[in-house]
Amino acid sequence: MNITFIFFLGLFIALIGVIPPGLLNMTAAKISLKDGHGRGIIFSIGVCAIVAVQTYIASIFARYLSNHPEVIDVLQRVAFVIFVLITVYFLFVAKATTKQQITPKIRSKHSRFFQGMFLSSINVFPIPYQAYMTITLASFGWLNFEQISIISYVAGAATGTFVMLYMYIFFFDKIKSRAFTSQRNMNYIIGGITGVISVFTLINIIKEL
Repeated sequence: MNITFIFFLGLFIALIGVIPPGLLNMTAAKISLKDGHGRGIIFSIGVCAIVAVQTYIASIFARYLSNHPEVIDVLQRVAFVIFVLITVYFLFVAKATTKQQITPKIRSKHSRFFQGMFLSSINVFPIPYQAYMTITLASFGWLNFEQISIISYVAGAATGTFVMLYMYIFFFDKIKSRAFTSQRNMNYIIGGITGVISVFTLINIIKEL
């Protein structure tokens, strides 16, 4: 298995997971505006350190699930329904109810690196997200659970997370000044991505029937 290909798979999957505005990327942008780009980047590195650990845990969990196909079948069907609902929401519902994003106030005087680690550690979404995605990638033969492959995927996931946080840091002013338009376009992007994932998941379910 080509570890470079696996690295970029991890990078792409992580990019998708961090696209929606949330606590981590909005906090990174806020810190950059308040304290400078340097501290925003330090915060992002702290976030990525925890994301790497979470992705590794998710990969180990996925490896366990790969030995229990009956569990994977159930998870795939549940995930398919969830992704379809998310797609419908972002394409048809969210665009009519979008409100301006409120950015969190930063009061911590501690190191931005450890602040990034703390906020990332309380955000447990990457674990189930990455567990499902690694299982899906493995089912298509694009990923295996050898140690070198897992390490390569984890490195890609951490890099992808950093790239998206970096984009939020340096383009936040433009997003903020055009909040409605940017958010609407982002909803379409997210809905399109989850729609594609839904199709792939459905194909995989049909193949196993």
